Amino acid sequence: MEETYLLNVEGVKKKILHGGHGELPKLQDGSKFTFHFQTLKDDFERTVIDDSREAGMPMEIIMGKMFKLEIWETLLSSMRIGEVAEFWCDTIHTGMYALVSRGMRRIAEGRDPLEGQKHRCGMGNMFDYHSTGYDDLDELQRAPQPLIFIMELFRVEDPSAYKRDTWAMSKEEKLAAVPVLHSEGNRLVLRREFAQAAAKYQEAVICLRNLQAKEKPWEDGWLKLESLVTPLVLNYCQCQLELGEYYEVLEHTTELLQKHNDNAKAYFKRAKAHAAVWNEREAREDFQRVAHLDPSMAAAVKKELKQLGERMRKKHVEDRKRYQGLFQSSQGL
Repeated sequence: MEETYLLNVEGVKKKILHGGHGELPKLQDGSKFTFHFQTLKDDFERTVIDDSREAGMPMEIIMGKMFKLEIWETLLSSMRIGEVAEFWCDTIHTGMYALVSRGMRRIAEGRDPLEGQKHRCGMGNMFDYHSTGYDDLDELQRAPQPLIFIMELFRVEDPSAYKRDTWAMSKEEKLAAVPVLHSEGNRLVLRREFAQAAAKYQEAVICLRNLQAKEKPWEDGWLKLESLVTPLVLNYCQCQLELGEYYEVLEHTTELLQKHNDNAKAYFKRAKAHAAVWNEREAREDFQRVAHLDPSMAAAVKKELKQLGERMRKKHVEDRKRYQGLFQSSQGL
């Protein structure tokens, strides 16, 4: 179809390159678009800025979740499944493209898209950057210009039809997901599927941490969420102990104890991780803190200390034998 026509949006023109099929999808807040796109300069050469096919993955955005390039929701909402369309967008719609492209490129490169970004609004971050790290995007940042977007829409999914990423959930959805994930994690632990259980606990923690980021630290809302985070982190650490990921346990229990230095269970799990990696002094100190903080765990601590002593003695004997063998070998040279 060669005819170019205007969308009912200021500063946008659309040309259908390949017709789609069916009716326009019924959209609602939370609908997910999956599509490929090309971004071109509106110059004689139609210089390509970005191409999702070259990046090796289609793009996904969630409707109503404040994607920084808001015009894309409008463009995609005008398309049928399977349609390929070209959109010319004036500068009023493209001023944020450099920031959006920077994030997409970082994701494709396996890097953090928010690396170096300050906790400010998107436009504020644009002015904070001296450079995006990409010369062509620096040019767009200095002098925004009309752009051409060629899009191919593959599918539109209702919110109930796909697993919602944590960032795409509302506050209510995150709070509702946490007990479900906690319960699923517990069920998987009973089946000794520790890696899968750890993933459930971790997902629940991410939901809560996202909510905490909007609260003032140590105030009531933050503390209420923290009380839900703590047992999930401890369950996650128990799974990691079972999986032999001892340094992972050391990292997370230490972080937890920096906030809650009276948590006996955190000290106990950290002590077991220290013991597993032969940190005898640190393990003993943590086990002693456990017995001091929670006398009901004294018997368990006594058992762990006995086992630690036996393991360390055995290790010392083996080390002496190994060193003697090396010494005798060196004498025979």
